[in-house]
Amino acid sequence: MSDVAELRHRAEELRRLHTDPAILVLVNVWDAASARTVASLPGCRAIATASWAIAAAHGLADGEAIGREGMLEAVRCVASSVRLPVTADLEGGYGQTPADVAETVARAIEAGAVGCNLEDGVRDGELLRDAQDAADRVAAARERADAEGVPVVINARTDVYLRGADDPEAAILRGQAYARAGADCIFVPGVRDRDTIRALVAGIDAPVSVLAAPGAPSVSELQELGVARVSFGPGPMGVALAALARTASDLLEGGVPADELSYRPPAA
Repeated sequence: MSDVAELRHRAEELRRLHTDPAILVLVNVWDAASARTVASLPGCRAIATASWAIAAAHGLADGEAIGREGMLEAVRCVASSVRLPVTADLEGGYGQTPADVAETVARAIEAGAVGCNLEDGVRDGELLRDAQDAADRVAAARERADAEGVPVVINARTDVYLRGADDPEAAILRGQAYARAGADCIFVPGVRDRDTIRALVAGIDAPVSVLAAPGAPSVSELQELGVARVSFGPGPMGVALAALARTASDLLEGGVPADELSYRPPAA
């Protein structure tokens, strides 16, 4: 992969994008073809992987079933296929201890990532780690990334809302703890209410990231609410597979080949 100087440059650019006036829009990818397709589009400034989509592409369930090695190989494939900063969804960090998380982050850097998601949920957010334990894992990731000479952008995710709770205070407290531990951005998936999003932005002393899905505010509305970063998780894969299903159904029923069948991902 690229040398440390190049990775440092990409990490610094990714960090800058979190404070840019324009919201950072990350259309999540899962392999080289999807990464090249998204990276080639006007307005794309960085690439983000999605753990659910990567796992699904390998016939696996989300929730670290792919393992550290499998995920890092997928990250390497994506990072080597584009020239933009890549932030990798590293789930819970693939390990029981903060030291395990630190090693995962170091190896993600080696694979070409300059940003990462680290979540505090266990079993798809059904349970939450102790807040101090989660903060310690963020701190270990921060320390190791800095020691590697690459200021990785840590997007610390709290799964408060994925548990079905409506508890902005809990999300703010966890977000503040993770920011103090070294996170650059706080990711709160599952929140859709505009007033709640506004409260999270006001209450957390770090850029705030949200997950957009049907029923959520538009990207433009999220920017107006002060959100710094928006991603879409497995949604883009869902769009791609829905299009595949429609095309396949039409062809199986004797339809005319669509123009889209001639599309090919751009070269690296």
